[in-house]
Amino acid sequence: MRARPVSHGSAAVGVVLSAILAVPAQAGPLPWLPPPVNICGETGFDPVNRLPDPAAPPAPVLPPSIDIPIWVPQLTPVPIPDPPHDNTRVAQIPLPSDPCRNPCPEVRDTPEPESESTDESASTGSAIALPRIRINPEIEPIPIPVPGGESEPVQVAPTPVVRPIERGPVGAPVVPTRVESVRLVEQVTGHGSANRTDMRWQVDGTDLGLFWETEPGKVAMVFGDTFGEGWAYGGAGSDAADWRSNVLAYSTDKDLSDGITIDSMVQDSACHAAELLGSRKIKNWETTTIPTSGFALGKRQFLSYMSVNHWSKIPGMWLTNYGGLAYSDDGGQTWTKDQHARWENMFGLGRFQVAAMVPQGDYVYMFGTPNGRIGTIGLARVRKADVLNKTAYQYWVDGDWAPAAENSATPLVHGTASELSVRFDEESRQWQMVYLDSVAGQIVLRTAGQPQGVWTSTVPLVSTEMYPKAYGGFIHPWSTAQDLYFTMSAWDSYNVYLMHARLNPPS
Repeated sequence: MRARPVSHGSAAVGVVLSAILAVPAQAGPLPWLPPPVNICGETGFDPVNRLPDPAAPPAPVLPPSIDIPIWVPQLTPVPIPDPPHDNTRVAQIPLPSDPCRNPCPEVRDTPEPESESTDESASTGSAIALPRIRINPEIEPIPIPVPGGESEPVQVAPTPVVRPIERGPVGAPVVPTRVESVRLVEQVTGHGSANRTDMRWQVDGTDLGLFWETEPGKVAMVFGDTFGEGWAYGGAGSDAADWRSNVLAYSTDKDLSDGITIDSMVQDSACHAAELLGSRKIKNWETTTIPTSGFALGKRQFLSYMSVNHWSKIPGMWLTNYGGLAYSDDGGQTWTKDQHARWENMFGLGRFQVAAMVPQGDYVYMFGTPNGRIGTIGLARVRKADVLNKTAYQYWVDGDWAPAAENSATPLVHGTASELSVRFDEESRQWQMVYLDSVAGQIVLRTAGQPQGVWTSTVPLVSTEMYPKAYGGFIHPWSTAQDLYFTMSAWDSYNVYLMHARLNPPS
């Protein structure tokens, strides 16, 4: 996802009101520690809330400048229909046996060795410099549709299916799982990571890291808005920083206790991760397309995604055009957006805009929330053979599976939720759900015996008091009832981290 710390929604950690940003009282910041360094001597990011470096110069009393935003409307022609997406792909070259060797020196120079620097410009006197006042024009596009050229081929709509109403009673309550410990395993992406995604695939800043098993022994890991050279610490990058709406990696690493090794990424040129699902990149039309979950049915891979109209000025809020499905028949190299498997966001009230989809038994279950971070969780199901036929979906409404009732779906749990990740654990025969609870300022876990519940109360995994501006919480499919591995994103460093929760499930 792409966001700004206060004005962009999908990757910011806040929500609508300052009261919602409150978190449970906890201990203060941890003692200062130097940032982590990988085996190549490259400095990574520490997402933990820590005291400032005692050797660092004092922060200025006033900021060097104050920007005053000025809204500037701009008529923006938008050619329609959407042009075909560029599906140019190149094979992954073998990575060097020396992990510190630059695999593509012709693409990007090897960074100079990092050394400590001093800020000689820092003032030691008592004078206080007044900040400069700068007028900052903010372009607000006003999209104007105009005739375009070539488009994607028109897809034939599937034959409508009318499913009857069927009973869907909740299961017996289960005892909540206890969390023994949660630890940060490693930084997965970005500069200073063991994967060195900045040098190998031009992935300097990214977020999310959604998993699914593509085939036995192999997982895909898809990321949201991604930036390359030119990205700078402090959140999502600029449009000019090699912006791609989404990228995809593969891993066969089964030992997650020391981190996750990325073997390859889908590329459109040497050492450059490709954008999978295209977006128009026009605010107030389609700013970006963000994956929300992935799954496989046989040889076909699926991605649920949201088409983002724009990020809101209100932290934690955004407006979608629709939630949709895309599929790949070549192992995830290229993707087709299904033109009919879309859940439109009429008047911003769509209930299934951010979806987590999980195959289990004869069905694919779709857990969904509205756009933004203050919605409730709804549930739908569809037979696997009909996953691309929206008319075949049944929605869980007051204990029944009902057709054509997406905006009537009964909330599964009390409270708000966002960025869902759901998994069925074969060992315990229970469902695990992880999501960001913005009200509590926590990434939490719930469990249930049936997808429709009864779901347990929340069990905290990560607090934004400990990990400021953390979000996400996407479960690795090779987790177990005892060891839950999940990714966490952090806004300021705008990268992905692997977390491990040691669980003590009830016997």
